[in-house]
Amino acid sequence: MSGKRRHRFPWPVGLIFWLVSLGVIFYCGVMGYVLIREKGVSSSVPSADHYDAIVVLGAQVLPDGTPNVQLAWRLDAAAEAYRNKKVPVVVCGAQGRDEPLPEAYAMKKYLTDRGVAEEDILTDPESFNTRQNLRNAAELLKNKPEVRKVMIVTSDYHVPRSLALAKDLGYEAVGLGSPCKPDYWVKNHAREALAWIKYWGVKYLHLPLE
Repeated sequence: MSGKRRHRFPWPVGLIFWLVSLGVIFYCGVMGYVLIREKGVSSSVPSADHYDAIVVLGAQVLPDGTPNVQLAWRLDAAAEAYRNKKVPVVVCGAQGRDEPLPEAYAMKKYLTDRGVAEEDILTDPESFNTRQNLRNAAELLKNKPEVRKVMIVTSDYHVPRSLALAKDLGYEAVGLGSPCKPDYWVKNHAREALAWIKYWGVKYLHLPLE
């Protein structure tokens, strides 16, 4: 018989190829899920009967001690909600390696400069991720019996997962989304897709990822 033999890759190479392909397809599906969930996020302050406290999730603080743009937008949304209804405000965020102070302290100053009463602000300077943010916020609010419903303020792409975590922790919560800076849209959404995969791994497979 004549003709060239068809080249075949060794089976481990083929297996790796298919695993990588399935991984890419799965990741793209999660990205689609993030975008679909984000469409339902509200950017307007809910009516006053929907929340008894406000929890603002942290983001990067600049070298001069001020919030970056995305964090400032979260805080602006929280300040508007506070003006709508004066309730306790919890600001969450520890100090990252490249930050001059804990995010919570920078957030508190930003809010007091915009009219939020200092005595209404509770600080959590120890949490490094969303789950810790919400756990610590619940601990700070536990001695306030008037607080039954919480509004979580964060960037729009982050709201759905924050609400999912809040539900797992027993919160009755609504979300308020602030804009995502266009320059970081791809980066933020790509990271959020990975965060959802981690969330499902912890919740359903009990993986030690926290």
